[in-house]
Amino acid sequence: MRIRRAKPEDASSIASVLYWSFAEYEASYTPEAFRATTLTPEEIRGRLSEGPTWVALAEDTVIGTVSALPRGEALYLRSMAVAPTARGKGVGRQLLECAEEFAVQNQFKSLLLSTTPFLTRAIRLYEQCGFGRSDEGPDALFGTPLLTLVKALRGAIE
Repeated sequence: MRIRRAKPEDASSIASVLYWSFAEYEASYTPEAFRATTLTPEEIRGRLSEGPTWVALAEDTVIGTVSALPRGEALYLRSMAVAPTARGKGVGRQLLECAEEFAVQNQFKSLLLSTTPFLTRAIRLYEQCGFGRSDEGPDALFGTPLLTLVKALRGAIE
């Protein structure tokens, strides 16, 4: 497996990974929240200009992704997904490490993300990687509850 920055031609593969990663949880989302979570290739291409997106590849197949958006001194992680067939192989951890390295190199003080309380495996991974729960919002995405997690970065100056 290798990780690299996403290219516009990866958009359809990223959209597929997002959809299949969250499809089993669709009933737990409101329709609007599921739609906002499973982006179209056009929406993904638009995000590539907003901040970095990475893809994890097994041979030439996209098996995972994460996108980042600067928010002041924090780097906000979004659209983190690992294909169901690739789970449990360290893909998510490596994507998080890649995003963290980018954040440190670019002098962000923290990583920030939001997730739903029913994505328990993802929450466990985030906590194992040093994220803690925060009272910062948002608290919901189109009626679907959210948790916010934050991680202070090594070398961050208070």
